[in-house]
Amino acid sequence: MPALQVLCSLIGWLGLYMAFCRVSPQRGPEWNCRMVTLSHGVVIVLLTAYVIFIDGPWPLTHAGTANTPLQTWALSVCLGYFLFDIGWCVCFGTEGSVMLAHHAASITGILLALLMGVSACETCAVIFGSEVTNPLLQTRWFLRRLDLYDSLLGDAVDLLFIFLFATVRVGVGTAMFYHELTSPRTTEVMKLGGVVMYGLAWVFMVDIARFGYKKSRFRYKQWREKHKEVSMDGQHLDKSKDSSRLDNSAVDKD
Repeated sequence: MPALQVLCSLIGWLGLYMAFCRVSPQRGPEWNCRMVTLSHGVVIVLLTAYVIFIDGPWPLTHAGTANTPLQTWALSVCLGYFLFDIGWCVCFGTEGSVMLAHHAASITGILLALLMGVSACETCAVIFGSEVTNPLLQTRWFLRRLDLYDSLLGDAVDLLFIFLFATVRVGVGTAMFYHELTSPRTTEVMKLGGVVMYGLAWVFMVDIARFGYKKSRFRYKQWREKHKEVSMDGQHLDKSKDSSRLDNSAVDKD
């Protein structure tokens, strides 16, 4: 039954968090929670990718169809995690209203798909698009904590995150949103959920675009300053060479 699967998933993610806390208590609660988030991101992306691209059916053409056992299992694993994570976020107060709204919308959408027995197909697709960037987001946080963010690796993580979010979550997500709204099989409540999730995706996209613009300007400014320093060093070197040549010529005359 889905209820038992969700309960087992919740216990599993909570147990993983407790294991991380026991192994590395010096890292703190948020570090260990993000380790669970990273683990969930990798697992659920692989699982939903298998559901979408191998097991089927294709979400762009079969939105609103009956749930398969594998789709139900994937949603149960994801729902258990979201219940754990939203409880942790509320207890520790680390997330803002937008992220809590995203978690609440995700929980509601997964619950509806499980209770009604339909629309797990497109729900798995939405989860895949939402979570495919999550490992990069957690990697970025870990790099900052380890003082490794201001590096080529940090820039590569940010660039790949922005690219995947824009192409998958917004680009492909727009196509998924259109097919869900136009599908005669999708219920009205699931279409409403799609509107909420798509709107939240654009809220995140605007914030990410602002971040990308600011960081690109900052990196360009750094490059210009470094280029100026190199040019000035080259000019000083040329002047020192010229002065040494004059000194040598004066000595030769003497």
